[in-house]
Amino acid sequence: MPKRQTRISGLDDKILSLYAKGMSLSDIQIQIQGLYGAEVSESLISNITDSVIEYVKIWQNRPLESVYSIVFFDCFVVKVRQDKRIINKAVYVALGIDRSGIKDVLGLWMSENEGAKFWLGNLTELKNRGMNDMLIACTDNLSGMSEAIATVYPKTEHQLCVVHAIRGSLQYVSYKHRKVLVADLKPIYTAVTEQEALMALEAFATKWNQQYP
Repeated sequence: MPKRQTRISGLDDKILSLYAKGMSLSDIQIQIQGLYGAEVSESLISNITDSVIEYVKIWQNRPLESVYSIVFFDCFVVKVRQDKRIINKAVYVALGIDRSGIKDVLGLWMSENEGAKFWLGNLTELKNRGMNDMLIACTDNLSGMSEAIATVYPKTEHQLCVVHAIRGSLQYVSYKHRKVLVADLKPIYTAVTEQEALMALEAFATKWNQQYP
């Protein structure tokens, strides 16, 4: 290595990448040994992984825009290390679209249980960071979400996700008809104007109302 250089170039990024994938400190040691032929201590790995915490906290608490046109709330599952085991955990995400049409991840939260209290805390956090209003909140049927939105943002329209709404409606449809029915639904929710949507709905009703009133 060059003089006055204390670590292999790119080593920190590689360690962070391996750590983010859920690998243990001992596993990372083995990987670095195999990649670079270098021995690194667990304390060094800990120091490198701890160095990003400050940036994480800054990101978590950064100010937000005052108004977002729409905010999507959803969940995805990640593998995390807990009590020396790798387990699946739900991460809840708020994805906002501002008045210029720019997407931004507003927040990420982990919780064992979702509910009105959980979402009330998250929405209050967003408001404290400067988000005074969202015109539309789009979610699936998350437990306690409607109540939490009404408490923090009483004027916000709560819209169920189109995909989840379709899945819900298909519970009442015979399996053999689902593919055709879904195709017939599409002109309704992709219509450019309300008038076009109403016409598409009328055509849909004419075809399917007798079979699925």
